[in-house]
Amino acid sequence: MAPSGPGSSARRRCRRVLYWIPVVFITLLLGWSYYAYAIQLCIGNFELDNSAIKLKITSVHGKHWRTSCVPDGLSSTFCNVCLVILENYLYITNESFKRNGATGFEHETIKFHLSYAEKDLLEREPRGEAHQEVLRRAAKDLPIYTRTMSGAIRYCDRCQLIKPDRCHHCSVCDKCILKMDHHCPWVNNCVGFSNYKFFLLFLAYSLLYCLFIAATDLQYFIKFWTNGLPDTQAKFHIMFLFFAAAMFSVSLSSLFGYHCWLVSKNKSTLEAFRSPVFRHGTDKNGFSLGFSKNMRQVFGDEKKYWLLPIFSSLGDGCSFPTCLVNQDPEQASTPAGLNSTAKNLENHQFPAKPLRESQSHLLTDSQSWTESSINPGKCKAGMSNPALTMENET
Repeated sequence: MAPSGPGSSARRRCRRVLYWIPVVFITLLLGWSYYAYAIQLCIGNFELDNSAIKLKITSVHGKHWRTSCVPDGLSSTFCNVCLVILENYLYITNESFKRNGATGFEHETIKFHLSYAEKDLLEREPRGEAHQEVLRRAAKDLPIYTRTMSGAIRYCDRCQLIKPDRCHHCSVCDKCILKMDHHCPWVNNCVGFSNYKFFLLFLAYSLLYCLFIAATDLQYFIKFWTNGLPDTQAKFHIMFLFFAAAMFSVSLSSLFGYHCWLVSKNKSTLEAFRSPVFRHGTDKNGFSLGFSKNMRQVFGDEKKYWLLPIFSSLGDGCSFPTCLVNQDPEQASTPAGLNSTAKNLENHQFPAKPLRESQSHLLTDSQSWTESSINPGKCKAGMSNPALTMENET
């Protein structure tokens, strides 16, 4: 561990300040976009008209003064509607953005922390099989099904806890994050189980916000290049507003589309780059339950809450349903090893997880397993038999 002192403490404080720069930038950008659109474009010096934008000049005591004008007729109605839509998009985007800083569910990991006796024993044991034996005993009653690439129990030395499934340590936040997706500098927080829904909503509403601004600002942007706008301060606000909205629309659409694909597959960004490792081996679709169930894992069962910045995700962030039937860690994952796994059925350490519905027929197929000729009842009870192992779906 790095030595601590006044110098390192000062560096940490400086880093914390720097981490907030992207958040301040996003906040200022949202504020400026509203100013440019609402003040400069809608209720500023320009009159919204179907054919042109005219700048009104009045003469007062021989001097010319530029006066703001309120649109009338169709233009006035259009302006009011645009402002209402813009303010609603801005409000819900801002709410989703603020809730990305949400944390919680840390209390759920208490049972994954080692006891004082286990920590003392772990420190005295050298790295190796004895070290893993201590972790295996500690994880005996925990709902964990994933392993390291070498097949060992996933343990965080920094936080001193056995990592729940899909949990990873963030070096920036310096803590383990439940169902960690990635660390996002734009919200200065890790995106994980507690705020993944809010992150998706922020992407979605930010995209709609940018598309709306770009679409309604396009006609004035065209007039800018055709010299149809008078040379005023508002002219440059309109130009940069369109550029910013169009640029962010492209980047947000690609990012939002990618995360929609991740939700449909029930994957995190980390799992998309490195597939989770289970006791039987690597399985890139180990947590996928089908499109509908995958969506409910993130957005919840109540569809009326899906589009609202309200936490509604299912579970506690520590355990997740998987499409696999878990096996004894000492046994092979091929059907040929089923006879030996049946002998050790009483010694299994982990409870079984529900099967994917599309695979359930495999357990009732009498020709699929050699055990069916001995005890047909076992095949029907395959949903609760942790000794069986499914083949990966192709």
